[in-house]
Amino acid sequence: MEASVILPILKKKLAFLSGGKDRRSGLILTIPLCLEQTNMDELSVTLDYLLSIPSEKCKARGFTVIVDGRKSQWNVVKTVVLMLQNVVPAEVSLVCVVKPDEFWDKKVTHFCFWKEKDRLGFEVILVSANKLTRYIEPCQLTEDFGGSLTYDHMDWLNKRLVFEKFTKESTSLLDELTLINNGSDKGNQQEKERSVDLNFLPSVDPETVLQTGHELLSELQQRRFNGSDGGVSWSPMDDELLAQPQVMKLLDSLREQYTRYQEVCRQRSKRTQLEEIQQKVMQVVNWLEGPGSEQLRAQWGIGDSIRASQALQQKHEEIESQHSEWFAVYVELNQQIAALLNAGDEEDLVELKSLQQQLSDVCYRQASQLEFRQNLLQAALEFHGVAQDLSQQLDGLLGMLCVDVAPADGASIQQTLKLLEEKLKSVDVGLQGLREKGQGLLDQISNQASWAYGKDVTIENKENVDHIQGVMEDMQLRKQRCEDMVDVRRLKMLQMVQLFKCEEDAAQAVEWLTELLDALLKTHTRLGDDAPETKVLLEKHRKFVDVAQSTYDYGRQLLQATVVLCQSLRCTSRSSGDTLPRLNRVWKQFTIASEERVHRLEMAIAFHSNAEKILQDCPEEPETINDEEQFDEIEAVGKSLLERLTVPVVYPDGTEQYFGSPSDMASTAEHIRDRMKLVSLRRQQLRHPEMLPTES
Repeated sequence: MEASVILPILKKKLAFLSGGKDRRSGLILTIPLCLEQTNMDELSVTLDYLLSIPSEKCKARGFTVIVDGRKSQWNVVKTVVLMLQNVVPAEVSLVCVVKPDEFWDKKVTHFCFWKEKDRLGFEVILVSANKLTRYIEPCQLTEDFGGSLTYDHMDWLNKRLVFEKFTKESTSLLDELTLINNGSDKGNQQEKERSVDLNFLPSVDPETVLQTGHELLSELQQRRFNGSDGGVSWSPMDDELLAQPQVMKLLDSLREQYTRYQEVCRQRSKRTQLEEIQQKVMQVVNWLEGPGSEQLRAQWGIGDSIRASQALQQKHEEIESQHSEWFAVYVELNQQIAALLNAGDEEDLVELKSLQQQLSDVCYRQASQLEFRQNLLQAALEFHGVAQDLSQQLDGLLGMLCVDVAPADGASIQQTLKLLEEKLKSVDVGLQGLREKGQGLLDQISNQASWAYGKDVTIENKENVDHIQGVMEDMQLRKQRCEDMVDVRRLKMLQMVQLFKCEEDAAQAVEWLTELLDALLKTHTRLGDDAPETKVLLEKHRKFVDVAQSTYDYGRQLLQATVVLCQSLRCTSRSSGDTLPRLNRVWKQFTIASEERVHRLEMAIAFHSNAEKILQDCPEEPETINDEEQFDEIEAVGKSLLERLTVPVVYPDGTEQYFGSPSDMASTAEHIRDRMKLVSLRRQQLRHPEMLPTES
């Protein structure tokens, strides 16, 4: 009988084994009667279940039954006591009927249990709850009877359910595992040749059952009951003591059979795994040597442009993607094989190593082919990229050379020339890079062996080589043509730089000559205070004129050079046509002003020289001094000079320009007048000697 079958009845607590013992070490069976009518059939079922729990040795010591009638009627108590005769007559040694304090006294006289001892087979005593300790120790009584023994009926019932469930499941599992293990030992050789079948698995999880058993055993071993006052430690309930060895025995048997079962599963799993590995290895090898190799054989070109190379590269990436899936399978298989090799089963080592070697050889060979193809396409893409960049540079350089040069000045020509040189240098660098990329690509193609794709690739390689060499030769020819055009353009631009330089210098010569003219008119105004000073000024003026003459000659030479350069360049100078008239006009103005300056200085020299002769006191030459004509000449020169100071310089275009400022001219004229006054005074003195100053 299982507790789960009569669980509703057991929950009513019609009777229970508290774990307490009488003085003879017999178990105490308690029947707590209540106010409600007790179902005798259910009580009988409960007693049958409870009495099936203790061992035969424990039953031999007899039971002490406590019938708690404090809340029940006498006839119910009597019925229960009489029922014990039929249920447990041999096991009951003493029945203690707990009576109410003030009840049953008269009724007892009509029925004395002690007189029926021989017929009942056990002794029955009526006792109040407080006197129950005369027969049973307080520590063996529950709290309902004033004892200190703790009893939780639901806890006990739950443990019984767990124990019975574990016993049932573990017994069934043991039978299944034993059957499986024994069958595996007998047919181990046949199992190697067939896959695992669904009936191979037990009906329940062994791990769960073992865990349940360990938890149950732990609870049974840790359960202890303590006395109320004395603190005496008592053993667990008898049913728990009986359950412990049963659980331990079942656990030991389960562990043994489960260990064997795990080994059987491991062997079968290993065999199954080995068969799966063999199947997967052949799948990988067959695909790589079949469709995978065929895909690579169909790819041999490198393309004739960036777009074509990119398309080939994209196609190759698709092939690599398909291979990657199989390589992932290879990695997984290799790990599985390595794990099996580490397990160290001698019978499978040779087969596993052979599979591993075969798989590795095929995968590494295919991976090498993929890598070689990828590197070749990458090198081709880089080569075409450099070729395209170089072609664009050559197109830009050619476009620059085809445009006529029309710079604004020499600086822009220099900038354009510098840009041209930089572009040519960039083309040189690009061509060198193209040669390096092309040679590297040719080296890779030359190293392409026939084993790479499983066929002769000489024809395909020749097409690739011819294409690469053709691109490099074409770029070399285009670069040479551009270099020739750059040489011509460089010479033309240098001539243009020289032309602009000549024009700039000629314009500068005009500016210098203009500045000299301006300096002549504004600063060269003095005529000297005497003849020596005036002669010095005349000499300085002639040197000044020589400088102006050199400047004018320099400008003329530069303008002549611009004419020659323009003829060479077949172009019309923008500035030389204007510069030459300006140069001639300024030079004409300078010449007129210079001649006027010379005339004035020469007149000043003549004036000062004659005046100084007259003004000198020279009595030994009276005929000279008294010459009236000489005085007239001096006076005429002086007046003429004064008049000339007031006359402006008139240029061919009709414009006029005065020397210096009015104050400068006034100062010079004043000095000449003073000198003329001295000469006039001298003349009077010579006419009238009495006017000569006497020596004191």
